[in-house]
Amino acid sequence: MKKLFFGLIAVIAVFSVSCNKSSNEILIGEYESLTGAEATFGISSTNGLNLAVEEINNSGGLLGKKIKLITYDDQGKPQEAATVVQRLIKQDNVVAIIGEVASSRSISGGQICQSNKTPMVTPASTNPEVTAIGDYVYRVCFIDPFQATVMSKFATNTLKLKKVAVLKDVKNAYSTGLADFFVKEFTSMGGQVVVVQSYSSGDKDFKAQLTAIKSENPEGIFIPGYYTDVGLIAIQAREIGITQPLFGGDGWESEKLTEGKAKDALEGSFFSTHVSTDNPDPMVQGFIKKYKEKYGKMPDAMSFLAYDAGMILFEAIKRAGSVEADKIKNELAKTKDFKGVTGTITINEQRNAVKPAVVLEIKNGKFVYKETVQP
Repeated sequence: MKKLFFGLIAVIAVFSVSCNKSSNEILIGEYESLTGAEATFGISSTNGLNLAVEEINNSGGLLGKKIKLITYDDQGKPQEAATVVQRLIKQDNVVAIIGEVASSRSISGGQICQSNKTPMVTPASTNPEVTAIGDYVYRVCFIDPFQATVMSKFATNTLKLKKVAVLKDVKNAYSTGLADFFVKEFTSMGGQVVVVQSYSSGDKDFKAQLTAIKSENPEGIFIPGYYTDVGLIAIQAREIGITQPLFGGDGWESEKLTEGKAKDALEGSFFSTHVSTDNPDPMVQGFIKKYKEKYGKMPDAMSFLAYDAGMILFEAIKRAGSVEADKIKNELAKTKDFKGVTGTITINEQRNAVKPAVVLEIKNGKFVYKETVQP
């Protein structure tokens, strides 16, 4: 009886998976932080990916089928990211996964994808460790060593800084990695990092660190953190008399960055990111138009990147002519000169995107194009 019982379970499981694969839908998973501290990242990313799904479905679908997106909220927690990715693979039977924006959560989810041989494409996780997980994990954004080079060149050549301080978030893989790469690059260009101070995500009082930084009299402060902390850091920096320019990475980009007093505190600050909405390119302006029509506001970099991540994945599935995992990941690896809304994207041997970065300046609360830095 036991053999018959377990045999029936096995038959049902196989039947369920085969039905899924032969249905009229291609199931794609997504995991993002839709609640939690950095929720604007996840919401923007999901919005951009939904536009990509709609575009493909409205043009006839993929391999003769409609794409169905299954999205889970990981609440901004690495352990929850691993849990929902496991659910997407084992219960929902998705053929591939898009996510996450944050590097620490992409590492958690990516490890699950790699062990289950499920292709994953992250839109915006820039820490090198993400794609180092294995050959099923890809990204459509640049990586932190390049971003650090961009901001080191910008600080040295454009801002003419010779002495800087660094303030990093020790609980964040993105922040610590970008800080380390920046220190290495800036010093290699002849600059001096006079002090490195640390904080933890969610802290509210940064005055001790900022006072220590002020005592070293740097010409600028590099803050490779998320928008959730940067605004408050800027306010407190100005309150204790720090007038030097502040600059950071793509984790700054959110409509919430310049809310309230942060608007004035961040005036004249700079950050590197993936695209400028000032770009007159028809693809960029077309995406902005579609996004505003659907969501009633301007897209940010996370929206652009998630749209590109979806389109690159869908194109790989189309070229593969199959939803088999090995065929999809092999085609992802062949991505070359893909014309995306964030620029022309080529995936290199490390499964990272080779593409330019832009630097934006904060003027009157707006993010204004400053310059482009090529890879």
